[in-house]
Amino acid sequence: MLQRAITGFFFVLALVGATLLGQEVFVVFFSLIGIGCLYEFYTLFAKENVRPNVYLGVLTAILLAILIGLHCIGWIPFAKVWLIVPMFSLILITSLFQKREKPFDDIAYTVLGLGYAFLPFLFFVSLGFIQGVFNPYIPLGFLIILWSNDTGAYLAGKSFGKHKLFERISPNKTWEGFIGGVLLALLIAINLAQYFGSLSKWQWACIALIIGVFGTLGDLVESMLKRSLGVKDSGRLLPGHGGLMDRFDGLLLAAPLVFVYLLVC
Repeated sequence: MLQRAITGFFFVLALVGATLLGQEVFVVFFSLIGIGCLYEFYTLFAKENVRPNVYLGVLTAILLAILIGLHCIGWIPFAKVWLIVPMFSLILITSLFQKREKPFDDIAYTVLGLGYAFLPFLFFVSLGFIQGVFNPYIPLGFLIILWSNDTGAYLAGKSFGKHKLFERISPNKTWEGFIGGVLLALLIAINLAQYFGSLSKWQWACIALIIGVFGTLGDLVESMLKRSLGVKDSGRLLPGHGGLMDRFDGLLLAAPLVFVYLLVC
């Protein structure tokens, strides 16, 4: 428990620091986190019958992160991001020379990893620039709401949890915990409007609802992934916490939806 607490403290400190230390640090740090999650995903599926193309997948992620980062900072137009398209063609073409029995299984997991474990971090990075200039308080608010949802769910579930939410996937999650997480996320989000500004009180509240619902579903999806593979954690990078995907499972579904919400509202 002590190891978990120490790891969690320094990890949160690093995330907050990276968000507040300027746009370049923010973009690079969270892009690297996304690449780390992608590598964990590929490692989970690297078995004899399935071999994602780790090198091309990670290289594609690096190049895409660079393009999105340069666009967010304002150095290149969004049209330049489409320069990444040939990398996806290369993933297909490379499989012609690998002599695998089921090459499209490898291709599918390579592309799935990019879409599931990496792209959400680019949406998260883009949250910092969604108003046209870098504003660290929107992604920082996202993280605070995400952590509040997790904390509320844990406390409510431990104190009042009786009705299972998805027992087949995660036996410990309850409806009471889910409701407690959403309520605490809403409470924190409404207060963020006062201290962070940037968005209206109702926008922060809607973000909290999105994170509360889809952050929980993201956690369940990652649990489903691990259960299907027979593993407890996605990795061992964070002592007492597992891997990076274990810490960002809620972000993987919630970040793209929050970005789309703010884009259209």
